[in-house]
Amino acid sequence: MFGAVFALIFYSSVLLFVVIRHIRHRDELDRWLQTSELDVSTIPDGGSGTWGDLFASLARFVRAHSQSQQRLSLALQRMQSATSAMPEGVVILDDDDRIEWCNPMAEKHLGITLEVDAEQQITYLVRDLQFVDYLAARDYSHPLVLKQSRHHKLILSLQLVPYGAKQKLLISRDITRFENIEIMRRDFIANISHELRTPLTVIIGFLETLSEENNVDAEMNKQALALMNDQSMRMLRLIEDLLTLSRLESTPNLLGEKHIDVQVMLNDLYHEAESLSAGRHVIKLNSVPETQLLGNEDELRSAFGNLVSNAIRYTPDEGEVTLSWQISNGQGVFSVQDSGIGIDRKHIPRLTERFYRVDSSRSRETGGTGLGLAIVKHVLNRHQAQLKIESKAGGGSCFKVLFPENRIVSKI
Repeated sequence: MFGAVFALIFYSSVLLFVVIRHIRHRDELDRWLQTSELDVSTIPDGGSGTWGDLFASLARFVRAHSQSQQRLSLALQRMQSATSAMPEGVVILDDDDRIEWCNPMAEKHLGITLEVDAEQQITYLVRDLQFVDYLAARDYSHPLVLKQSRHHKLILSLQLVPYGAKQKLLISRDITRFENIEIMRRDFIANISHELRTPLTVIIGFLETLSEENNVDAEMNKQALALMNDQSMRMLRLIEDLLTLSRLESTPNLLGEKHIDVQVMLNDLYHEAESLSAGRHVIKLNSVPETQLLGNEDELRSAFGNLVSNAIRYTPDEGEVTLSWQISNGQGVFSVQDSGIGIDRKHIPRLTERFYRVDSSRSRETGGTGLGLAIVKHVLNRHQAQLKIESKAGGGSCFKVLFPENRIVSKI
C-alpha cells in the first residue's frame, strides 16, 4: 500500500515538473514573440527534448527570415538609389492616389517633399485641373503634357503606369527643351517658307507680265529683270546659308584645322568691309599682334565676315565700324564694334536663333538671310569659342569672339 502511494506521488511530481517546464517554456516563447524585434540571439534555450528542437527550428527560421529581410532591404535601397539617379521623376501612388514614395527629381518637378507629403493625396499638392481630370479618367494609354506654374517655363510629360496591387507609378519627364525645339522647328518652317515665297512671288509676277504679248515697255522690262535678279540672288544666298548650316551640323564633318595668320585674315576682312561700305562708313582696323590661330580658315573667315557685314548693314551712313584682335588673359579676342542702331537687351539671348529678327522689315531691307549669326554660333562651337554681345538700343553694338588659350599660337 505504501509503495503504491509513493509511486503515485513520484509520477505526480514528474508530471507536475513536466507541466511546469512546458508552462515556463511557453511563457518564454510568448515573451519572445511579444518583443518588437525578433532577434535570434534572444531565443530561449529549450534544452533537450521537444522544446529544444522547437527553439532550434525557430532559430533557423528567424535566421533565414532575417537574411531574407536583409536581402530585400538591400534590394530596396538599390532600387531607391537607382530611381533617385534617374533623370525622370517617379512617384508611387496607392489606389487612392496617395503618395507612398517619390524620388528627388519628382520632388523638383512637382514641388512636393516626401518627408512632409507622404500619405497625402497628390491632387492636394499638384493643383491643376488637367492633372486632376487625368487621374480621374484612369486612362494610362497616353501622357499628359503639363506646364508647371511653380516653375517658370517648365513643361512636364506625366505618364501613369499601373503595377502591383492597385498601385501606380507616376512618371514625370522634363520636356521643356524638346518643346522649345519643336517651336523652333515650326518657326523655321514658317520662316523659310515666307523667305522663299516672297522672292518667288516677285519673280513669277514679273514673268507673267513679261510674257504678255502686248508688253512693249522696254524700261519696265529692264526694271523687272533687275528686280528678278535681286530676288534670285536673295534666294541663292538663303540656300547657300542653309547648306552651310547643314554642313556645320553634320556630325562626321571634320574641322580640318591649321595655323591661320590672324593679321592676314583681318587685313582681308578690312578690305572686304571697305568694299561693302563703299565709302559710307569709317572703317578702322586696330593694330593686330603677330599671332596665329588654330582652326578652320574658311569657317572662321565666314563667321568673322558675317559679324563685319552685319555691323555695316546696321550702321547708318557716316557711322564707324572697328575691327580688332588682341590677346587678353591668354585668350584670343576678335571684336567688331559699331556705332549703329544697337539692339535692345531683351533680344540678345535669341540673336543666334535661325531667322530670329529684331525687326523683320529692317532685316530684309538690308539683304540679310536671318541665318548669319546661327552660322557664327555653330562655327564658334566647333572651335570651342564663345560669342559675347554687348549692345543697347541706339547705342551701337560690340560682338566679341573669345578663343581658348590652346588655340592661340605665337609667331616665332
